[in-house]
Amino acid sequence: MPPSPFATRWSRPIRKSCGCRCDMDENLIFDLVRQALWIAVRMSAPLLAVALIAGVAIGLFQALTSVQEMTLTFVPKVGLMLAVFWVSMSFMTAILSGFFTEAVIPLIAGN
Repeated sequence: MPPSPFATRWSRPIRKSCGCRCDMDENLIFDLVRQALWIAVRMSAPLLAVALIAGVAIGLFQALTSVQEMTLTFVPKVGLMLAVFWVSMSFMTAILSGFFTEAVIPLIAGN
């Protein structure tokens, strides 16, 4: 007998061995994880790009001048990464909040 079109989420029969009434399947979970990984890449790209460029520039400077100071590699990299993080924080927040409002919260709410 097919379920009633007026059935709510909680009146659906239990189909899983765990006892849950959710309609999530593997494809939906894989798609959500794929989206989350892509968002993680987009959020970390500015910081990683600045760290890469600063590391190459400082390494080139050290090789050309024969200065082998450890703080010369650490302090500018950290300073630049903090500056880029501060500038791109609104971008990262917008991406993450958009992902949660468009993908995660509707799944939790059951829409």
